[in-house]
Amino acid sequence: MVVGTRDHERRERLRAPRVGRHRGVGGAESFSGGFTALAQLAYSGATVSASVIDLRSGVTLVSIDDRVAMPTASVGKILLLIEVAARITARDAAGFGILDKTPGDAVGDSGIWQRLQAPALPVTDLALLVGATSDNLATNVLLRQVGLDSVRARGESLGLSRTALLDLVRDHRGPDDAPQLSIGSAAELSWLFSALARGQVVDAVTSKRVLGWLSHNADLSMVSSAFGLDPLSHRTPDSGLQLINKTGTDVGVRSEAGLLSGSRTGVAYAVTVQFGGADLAARLRVLEAMRTFGFDLLEYVF
Repeated sequence: MVVGTRDHERRERLRAPRVGRHRGVGGAESFSGGFTALAQLAYSGATVSASVIDLRSGVTLVSIDDRVAMPTASVGKILLLIEVAARITARDAAGFGILDKTPGDAVGDSGIWQRLQAPALPVTDLALLVGATSDNLATNVLLRQVGLDSVRARGESLGLSRTALLDLVRDHRGPDDAPQLSIGSAAELSWLFSALARGQVVDAVTSKRVLGWLSHNADLSMVSSAFGLDPLSHRTPDSGLQLINKTGTDVGVRSEAGLLSGSRTGVAYAVTVQFGGADLAARLRVLEAMRTFGFDLLEYVF
């Protein structure tokens, strides 16, 4: 694969040594509450990664082990949405039409299509279900249509080396299956969202389409729980705030990446925590720490 000059330069920036920054404009202390909360999780044995980029300046505001590839659960479905959107933009036949669900696609957990009577849905409706409810059945049907290899190739073409959708969604993972649905680095995920915001993922039309699907996401249980938005209706600005995000949940994994815009500025962010998943108290501590980090983001954009 031929790597363009821009991709090469971006990869070199990601690989360059980086010092975590936790101060805002003018040197005022910022992100200290979230940084402390995440540090406490790390001290207790969790693995933590975070990245925040100011959308106006492009400056990295927070970098906490942000180049480490970690399990990100359903966050990797963003790459599937990008591939589907790119095919629609290119008027590729694989991006259109109505797709049937088959017994081989069946999977439980997140999503609502498995509960609906409709045996088939248009590609764009399936992408919307993935963006809104992280629908596992819709994910598997779309993957059957476009192919996992194409999704992987799309990620590589974007210069992503530590972020990938590894497999379809499975109720149980055997020894011959990928151990995780997806992996990602916080640095690459925050960059990916910032590139979507700038209309630079494939092209402006594709980027806008992906953000449109993700703008329906109803999961505001992690970082975005701090923003006070209506989980079922936050596509338009609310009190000056606009959020577009994607979350991932698995046993021992909580991950969120997104865009938050306020009256002063906007940020692209990504936070992933891997922890002892069987402990309810540990899970609650993780969610509280992510919420605390969200309060810092909220304060920064205002």
